[in-house]
Amino acid sequence: MFTYINSPLDQFEIQTLMGFQTPFMNLSNLNITTFTIFSLMLLLVVLFLYLLPSNNIIGSKWMVFHEVIYDTMMNMTKNMVTSETSKDNKGMYYFPLIYTFFVFIMLANMLSLIPYTFSLTSNFMFIISLSFTVWLGMTILGLYQHGLVFFSLFIPHNTPLVLVPLLVMIELLSYVARAISLGLRLSVNNTAGHLLLSILSGLLFNFMSISLITFILGFMPLLAILAIFFLEIAIGLIQSYVWSILTASYLKDALYLH
Repeated sequence: MFTYINSPLDQFEIQTLMGFQTPFMNLSNLNITTFTIFSLMLLLVVLFLYLLPSNNIIGSKWMVFHEVIYDTMMNMTKNMVTSETSKDNKGMYYFPLIYTFFVFIMLANMLSLIPYTFSLTSNFMFIISLSFTVWLGMTILGLYQHGLVFFSLFIPHNTPLVLVPLLVMIELLSYVARAISLGLRLSVNNTAGHLLLSILSGLLFNFMSISLITFILGFMPLLAILAIFFLEIAIGLIQSYVWSILTASYLKDALYLH
Protein backbone atom coordinates (compact mmCIF):
# COMPACT_ATOMS: atom_id res chain seq x y z
CA MET A 1 0.00 0.00 0.00
CA PHE A 2 2.87 2.37 0.79
CA THR A 3 5.38 2.51 -2.06
CA TYR A 4 8.85 3.98 -2.33
CA ILE A 5 8.78 7.39 -3.98
CA ASN A 6 11.69 8.29 -6.29
CA SER A 7 10.24 11.57 -7.54
CA PRO A 8 7.87 14.18 -6.06
CA LEU A 9 5.48 13.41 -8.92
CA ASP A 10 5.29 9.70 -8.06
CA GLN A 11 2.76 10.37 -5.30
CA PHE A 12 0.21 11.39 -7.93
CA GLU A 13 0.58 8.29 -10.13
CA ILE A 14 -1.96 5.48 -9.95
CA GLN A 15 0.07 2.30 -9.40
CA THR A 16 -1.28 -1.23 -9.79
CA LEU A 17 -0.81 -3.23 -6.60
CA MET A 18 -2.57 -6.40 -7.71
CA GLY A 19 -3.64 -7.30 -11.25
CA PHE A 20 -5.85 -9.96 -12.73
CA GLN A 21 -5.03 -11.62 -16.06
CA THR A 22 -6.85 -14.27 -18.06
CA PRO A 23 -6.59 -15.38 -21.70
CA PHE A 24 -10.39 -15.33 -22.05
CA MET A 25 -11.35 -11.77 -21.14
CA ASN A 26 -9.94 -8.38 -20.10
CA LEU A 27 -10.03 -8.05 -16.31
CA SER A 28 -7.91 -4.90 -16.04
CA ASN A 29 -10.90 -3.04 -14.61
CA LEU A 30 -10.68 -5.28 -11.54
CA ASN A 31 -7.07 -4.39 -10.79
CA ILE A 32 -6.38 -3.18 -7.25
CA THR A 33 -4.57 0.16 -7.49
CA THR A 34 -3.49 2.89 -5.11
CA PHE A 35 -6.66 4.75 -6.11
CA THR A 36 -8.75 1.74 -5.04
CA ILE A 37 -6.96 1.32 -1.71
CA PHE A 38 -7.19 4.94 -0.66
CA SER A 39 -10.81 5.23 -1.82
CA LEU A 40 -11.63 2.33 0.49
CA MET A 41 -9.57 3.94 3.26
CA LEU A 42 -11.57 7.15 2.85
CA LEU A 43 -14.82 5.18 3.02
CA LEU A 44 -13.67 3.45 6.20
CA VAL A 45 -12.70 6.80 7.76
CA VAL A 46 -16.15 8.22 7.01
CA LEU A 47 -17.88 5.14 8.42
CA PHE A 48 -15.66 5.23 11.51
CA LEU A 49 -16.34 8.90 12.20
CA TYR A 50 -20.09 8.77 11.65
CA LEU A 51 -21.12 5.29 12.76
CA LEU A 52 -18.92 4.67 15.81
CA PRO A 53 -21.27 4.93 18.82
CA SER A 54 -18.76 6.88 20.94
CA ASN A 55 -18.61 9.59 18.28
CA ASN A 56 -22.36 10.24 18.56
CA ILE A 57 -22.39 11.00 22.29
CA ILE A 58 -23.90 14.42 22.95
CA GLY A 59 -21.18 16.80 24.12
CA SER A 60 -18.28 14.83 22.64
CA LYS A 61 -15.65 16.78 20.70
CA TRP A 62 -16.50 15.05 17.42
CA MET A 63 -20.22 15.76 17.90
CA VAL A 64 -19.49 19.45 18.50
CA PHE A 65 -17.23 19.54 15.43
CA HIS A 66 -19.92 17.76 13.41
CA GLU A 67 -22.55 20.28 14.51
CA VAL A 68 -20.29 23.19 13.56
CA ILE A 69 -19.79 21.75 10.06
CA TYR A 70 -23.50 20.97 9.73
CA ASP A 71 -24.60 24.47 10.79
CA THR A 72 -21.99 26.12 8.55
CA MET A 73 -23.12 24.17 5.50
CA MET A 74 -26.79 24.73 6.38
CA ASN A 75 -26.39 28.52 6.65
CA MET A 76 -24.26 28.66 3.51
CA THR A 77 -26.87 26.72 1.54
CA LYS A 78 -29.68 28.96 2.84
CA ASN A 79 -27.78 32.10 1.89
CA MET A 80 -26.56 30.89 -1.49
CA VAL A 81 -29.44 28.82 -2.85
CA THR A 82 -32.27 31.26 -2.28
CA SER A 83 -34.19 33.30 -4.82
CA GLU A 84 -34.14 37.07 -4.37
CA THR A 85 -37.80 37.25 -5.39
CA SER A 86 -39.09 34.02 -3.81
CA LYS A 87 -38.30 32.58 -0.38
CA ASP A 88 -39.40 29.04 -1.19
CA ASN A 89 -36.04 27.55 -0.03
CA LYS A 90 -36.33 25.01 -2.82
CA GLY A 91 -32.57 24.63 -2.79
CA MET A 92 -32.59 23.14 0.72
CA TYR A 93 -33.67 19.84 -0.84
CA TYR A 94 -30.08 19.63 -2.14
CA PHE A 95 -28.42 20.42 1.19
CA PRO A 96 -27.42 16.73 1.78
CA LEU A 97 -25.55 16.77 -1.55
CA ILE A 98 -23.59 19.92 -0.68
CA TYR A 99 -22.85 18.68 2.85
CA THR A 100 -21.65 15.31 1.50
CA PHE A 101 -19.34 17.03 -0.98
CA PHE A 102 -17.81 19.13 1.79
CA VAL A 103 -17.17 16.18 4.11
CA PHE A 104 -15.85 13.98 1.30
CA ILE A 105 -13.37 16.54 -0.04
CA MET A 106 -12.31 17.65 3.44
CA LEU A 107 -11.50 14.12 4.59
CA ALA A 108 -9.81 13.30 1.26
CA ASN A 109 -7.61 16.38 1.63
CA MET A 110 -6.70 15.48 5.20
CA LEU A 111 -5.93 11.87 4.25
CA SER A 112 -3.66 12.99 1.43
CA LEU A 113 -1.46 14.94 3.88
CA ILE A 114 -0.23 11.70 5.46
CA PRO A 115 3.31 11.10 4.12
CA TYR A 116 3.73 8.50 1.34
CA THR A 117 0.02 8.29 0.63
CA PHE A 118 -1.94 8.77 -2.59
CA SER A 119 -3.82 12.05 -3.01
CA LEU A 120 -7.34 11.45 -4.34
CA THR A 121 -8.13 15.14 -4.80
CA SER A 122 -4.88 15.74 -6.71
CA ASN A 123 -5.76 13.18 -9.38
CA PHE A 124 -6.86 15.27 -12.36
CA MET A 125 -8.93 12.58 -14.06
CA PHE A 126 -10.92 11.76 -10.93
CA ILE A 127 -11.56 15.27 -9.67
CA ILE A 128 -12.37 16.75 -13.08
CA SER A 129 -14.71 13.81 -13.78
CA LEU A 130 -16.45 14.63 -10.49
CA SER A 131 -16.54 18.30 -11.47
CA PHE A 132 -18.02 17.46 -14.87
CA THR A 133 -20.64 15.25 -13.22
CA VAL A 134 -21.72 18.13 -10.96
CA TRP A 135 -21.89 20.51 -13.91
CA LEU A 136 -23.85 18.04 -16.03
CA GLY A 137 -26.27 17.36 -13.17
CA MET A 138 -26.91 21.09 -12.66
CA THR A 139 -27.46 21.57 -16.39
CA ILE A 140 -29.98 18.71 -16.55
CA LEU A 141 -31.72 20.09 -13.46
CA GLY A 142 -31.96 23.54 -15.06
CA LEU A 143 -33.41 22.11 -18.28
CA TYR A 144 -35.86 20.00 -16.28
CA GLN A 145 -37.01 22.97 -14.20
CA HIS A 146 -37.28 25.60 -16.94
CA GLY A 147 -37.14 23.86 -20.32
CA LEU A 148 -35.84 26.07 -23.12
CA VAL A 149 -36.18 29.11 -20.87
CA PHE A 150 -32.99 27.85 -19.20
CA PHE A 151 -30.98 29.28 -22.10
CA SER A 152 -32.01 32.79 -21.00
CA LEU A 153 -29.27 32.34 -18.39
CA PHE A 154 -26.78 33.19 -21.14
CA ILE A 155 -28.36 36.58 -21.88
CA PRO A 156 -27.68 39.24 -19.20
CA HIS A 157 -30.57 41.51 -18.28
CA ASN A 158 -30.98 44.81 -20.17
CA THR A 159 -28.47 43.78 -22.83
CA PRO A 160 -28.62 45.80 -26.10
CA LEU A 161 -29.76 43.65 -29.02
CA VAL A 162 -26.56 44.35 -30.93
CA LEU A 163 -24.42 42.83 -28.17
CA VAL A 164 -26.58 39.74 -27.59
CA PRO A 165 -24.66 37.34 -29.95
CA LEU A 166 -21.28 38.31 -28.48
CA LEU A 167 -22.44 38.13 -24.86
CA VAL A 168 -24.20 34.81 -25.44
CA MET A 169 -20.95 33.27 -26.71
CA ILE A 170 -19.01 34.70 -23.76
CA GLU A 171 -21.59 33.49 -21.22
CA LEU A 172 -21.80 30.09 -22.90
CA LEU A 173 -18.02 29.71 -22.82
CA SER A 174 -17.97 30.76 -19.17
CA TYR A 175 -20.74 28.28 -18.34
CA VAL A 176 -19.02 25.37 -20.12
CA ALA A 177 -15.72 26.22 -18.39
CA ARG A 178 -17.39 25.48 -15.05
CA ALA A 179 -17.20 21.77 -15.88
CA ILE A 180 -13.41 21.93 -15.64
CA SER A 181 -12.68 24.95 -13.44
CA LEU A 182 -14.53 23.55 -10.41
CA GLY A 183 -12.28 20.51 -10.17
CA LEU A 184 -9.16 22.10 -11.67
CA ARG A 185 -9.03 24.70 -8.90
CA LEU A 186 -9.07 22.03 -6.21
CA SER A 187 -6.63 19.69 -7.94
CA VAL A 188 -4.05 22.36 -8.80
CA ASN A 189 -4.02 23.81 -5.28
CA ASN A 190 -3.53 20.41 -3.68
CA THR A 191 -0.91 19.32 -6.22
CA ALA A 192 1.11 22.52 -5.78
CA GLY A 193 1.03 22.21 -1.99
CA HIS A 194 2.04 18.54 -2.01
CA LEU A 195 4.89 19.19 -4.44
CA LEU A 196 6.17 22.09 -2.34
CA LEU A 197 6.17 19.98 0.83
CA SER A 198 7.79 17.04 -0.94
CA ILE A 199 10.58 19.09 -2.53
CA LEU A 200 11.37 21.13 0.58
CA SER A 201 11.37 18.10 2.87
CA GLY A 202 13.68 16.22 0.46
CA LEU A 203 16.12 19.13 0.29
CA LEU A 204 16.06 19.54 4.06
CA PHE A 205 16.70 15.82 4.58
CA ASN A 206 19.77 15.95 2.33
CA PHE A 207 21.00 19.09 4.09
CA MET A 208 20.60 17.63 7.58
CA SER A 209 22.37 14.43 6.50
CA ILE A 210 25.65 16.19 5.69
CA SER A 211 27.02 16.63 9.18
CA LEU A 212 26.13 17.26 12.80
CA ILE A 213 26.34 21.03 12.30
CA THR A 214 23.92 21.01 9.35
CA PHE A 215 21.67 18.66 11.32
CA ILE A 216 21.38 21.26 14.08
CA LEU A 217 21.01 24.15 11.64
CA GLY A 218 18.28 22.24 9.82
CA PHE A 219 15.82 22.63 12.68
CA MET A 220 15.12 26.25 11.73
CA PRO A 221 13.90 25.48 8.18
CA LEU A 222 12.14 22.44 9.65
CA LEU A 223 9.90 24.81 11.60
CA ALA A 224 9.11 26.62 8.35
CA ILE A 225 8.13 23.32 6.71
CA LEU A 226 5.89 22.50 9.67
CA ALA A 227 4.26 25.91 9.24
CA ILE A 228 3.65 25.14 5.55
CA PHE A 229 2.17 21.78 6.57
CA PHE A 230 -0.37 23.46 8.86
CA LEU A 231 -1.07 25.94 6.07
CA GLU A 232 -1.85 22.97 3.81
CA ILE A 233 -4.37 21.75 6.38
CA ALA A 234 -6.06 25.15 6.29
CA ILE A 235 -6.00 25.17 2.48
CA GLY A 236 -7.59 21.70 2.45
CA LEU A 237 -10.47 23.00 4.58
CA ILE A 238 -10.81 26.16 2.50
CA GLN A 239 -10.85 24.21 -0.77
CA SER A 240 -13.61 21.98 0.60
CA TYR A 241 -15.66 25.06 1.40
CA VAL A 242 -14.91 26.64 -1.99
CA TRP A 243 -16.12 23.48 -3.78
CA SER A 244 -19.34 23.50 -1.71
CA ILE A 245 -20.05 27.20 -2.18
CA LEU A 246 -19.46 27.02 -5.95
CA THR A 247 -21.72 23.97 -6.18
CA ALA A 248 -24.40 25.93 -4.31
CA SER A 249 -23.90 28.86 -6.69
CA TYR A 250 -24.33 26.60 -9.74
CA LEU A 251 -27.40 25.09 -8.11
CA LYS A 252 -28.92 28.55 -7.65
CA ASP A 253 -28.41 29.29 -11.36
CA ALA A 254 -30.11 26.01 -12.27
CA LEU A 255 -33.10 26.65 -9.99
CA TYR A 256 -33.65 30.39 -10.39
CA LEU A 257 -31.68 31.35 -13.56
CA HIS A 258 -29.71 34.11 -11.82
